[in-house]
Amino acid sequence: MGLKSKIGNPKSQLKSMNQIRVSLEGDTSKNYALNTPVSALLKRETNESGIPYIGALVNNNVVSLSYPLDINCRVRFLPATHPLGMRIYRNSLSFLLTKTVNELFPKVRVCIEHSISAGFFYTIENKDVNVKRLIRKIEEAMQRTVEENLPIERGKLSYAEALALFEKAKMPEKVGLLRFRNQPKIAVYSCGGFFDLDHGPLAPNTGVLKRFRLIDYPPGLVLQFPEPQNHKHIPKFKDQPLLFQIFHEHKEWGRILGVNNVGRLNELTSRGEIGNFIKISESFHEKKIARIADEILARRKQIRVVLISGPSASGKTTFAKRLAIQMEVNGIRPVTLSMDNYYVDDPKTPRDKNGRPDYEDINAIDIALFNRHLRDLIRGGEIELTRFDFHRKKRMSTNRRLRIDPDQIIIVEGIHGLNPHFTPMIERRRKFLVYVSALTQLNIDLHNRISTTDNRLMRRLVRDRNFRGNTPLATLKMWPFVRRGEKRWIFPFQGHADAFFNSALDYELAVLKPLVEPLLMQVKPTDAEYAEARRLQQFLWNFLGVIRNEAPPNSILREFIGASSFKY
Repeated sequence: MGLKSKIGNPKSQLKSMNQIRVSLEGDTSKNYALNTPVSALLKRETNESGIPYIGALVNNNVVSLSYPLDINCRVRFLPATHPLGMRIYRNSLSFLLTKTVNELFPKVRVCIEHSISAGFFYTIENKDVNVKRLIRKIEEAMQRTVEENLPIERGKLSYAEALALFEKAKMPEKVGLLRFRNQPKIAVYSCGGFFDLDHGPLAPNTGVLKRFRLIDYPPGLVLQFPEPQNHKHIPKFKDQPLLFQIFHEHKEWGRILGVNNVGRLNELTSRGEIGNFIKISESFHEKKIARIADEILARRKQIRVVLISGPSASGKTTFAKRLAIQMEVNGIRPVTLSMDNYYVDDPKTPRDKNGRPDYEDINAIDIALFNRHLRDLIRGGEIELTRFDFHRKKRMSTNRRLRIDPDQIIIVEGIHGLNPHFTPMIERRRKFLVYVSALTQLNIDLHNRISTTDNRLMRRLVRDRNFRGNTPLATLKMWPFVRRGEKRWIFPFQGHADAFFNSALDYELAVLKPLVEPLLMQVKPTDAEYAEARRLQQFLWNFLGVIRNEAPPNSILREFIGASSFKY
C-alpha cells in the first residue's frame, strides 16, 4: 500500500483543514470557511422583537460579532436584552461616552465610578467646566455618533505598540495595567481613532447603541441604560443618597491613599508594600465598625434589637461578630440570635415557578415564632432556643433556654433584617438597622469599573468550596437565583438603614485571585456557565496575586478564605 493511500487525498485533507462545522441554535450544522466572522452567520441584524444582536456565544464563550470562527463550534446570538448581551450594551455605551468626552474636551477627565439606578456614575475631573452644558454637548455628540453607525473594531497590537499607544494618549492607568502584563499581543478596541484595552466584547458598531440617557448628578453625571425586559424604555432615575455617600467616601479614601485602580495596587504588591496597605484597609474597617457601635451606644436606652442585613457574601456574619466586640468595648453586652435557625420545615418552604425551594423568600422564615421570641426576651421572659438542621431541612429543639438582662441588646443577622414585615411586633424606635454590602471603590482603570457583584461572587465561590461542599459549577448555577432574591427581598429595603457598612477591602481581589482561578478552571466550555467563568478568569488577569496569609485572622475576608479567629 502506497503512502498516498494511507493518508488519503492531500487536496481533500487540505480542504477539510480550511473548513469548520458550525451548529447554529435552532438550525442544522453547516460547513464554513476557517476564520469566518460570527457576523457572517447572521441572517438578520435583529431578533423577532426588533432587538439588535450585539454579541454571540461560541461554545459558551461570549464573543464580539467580529470574532473569527476557527474551530468546530455551536453558536448562539445574543440580543441586547439577554443578560450577557446587556453587559455588552452597557460596556459599549461606556466606551462611547469616554470616546466622546476625549474628542470634545481633551483636557477634561471623565472617570467611571460605580453603578447607580440602572446606570453608571462618572466624575468630571475639571472644576472649571459647566457640567450641565457639558452633558448636553456630550449627549448630542453621542447621538450623532450613533447615527453615523461607526464600526467598533477589535484588533491586536504588539506589547510595545500598545504601551506606546497609551503613553502617547496620556492614559497612565492603562499603562499601569500593561506594566504588569507580558503577553506578546495586546487586544484593543478602536472606534474613530479612539482606543481602549479589551476588557470584554463590545458592540459591532455605534448604530445599535440608540437607547441611553445622561443625567446631571453632582459632582458628575449618570449614564443610564434601558431596562433589560423593555429595551425601548429607560427607567426613571431613582436617587440612592445613602449608597452614593458610602461609595463617595470610600472613593475619596482610595484617592487620598493613591490606590484607586488595579495598576496602583499591583505596584504595591510588586514593591513588597502590600502588607502595610492591608493593615490600613483593615484599620479603616475597624474604625467604621467602632463608629456604628458608638451610634448604638448613643441610643442604648431605646434600642433593644440590632438587625443586620445585606446581600449574599457581603460579610454580614463577621461584621456582626466584630460589631459585638465593639459594643462590649462600649459597655454593652449583646446576645446574638441567628435568623437561619427560624427557617420553616421543608414542606412549608415557598417554591419558585419551577418548583424549587425558594429560601430567599421571607415566608421561608417562621416570622411569627421569631417575633414572639424577640418580644418575650425584650419583656424579660425566657425562650427555648431553636436550631434548623440544614441536612434534614427541619427545625429541631436544642433543649437550651435563653433569658437576657434589661440592659442587653439582641443582634440579629440575616437577609430580611431591614424588611419591616420581618419584625412587625417590635417598635421601630427599638430597632437599629445596619445594611452591609461590598461596594468596591477600586477601578480597573479610569474608564473600566469593577463590579461589586463580581466581588461578592468570587467571595462566594471560595466560601462555597471551602465550607459548603459546593462545586464552582454549582455556585455559578445558583448565583442567578440568589441575585433574583436580592433584588426582591434585600435591595428595596436598604434605604431603611440607620447605618451602612461597606465590607469591601481594596486588597481582597489580589488575595482571592490565586484561590478563585483554580476553581474557575473546573468549569468547562461544555457547561452553560462557562461564559461567566471565562469572563471572571479574564478579569483576574489584571491582578498580581497576594498570599492569603497577609489577611489578618479577624478580617471579614477570612469568612470566605478560612483560618478566621472567629467561630461560625
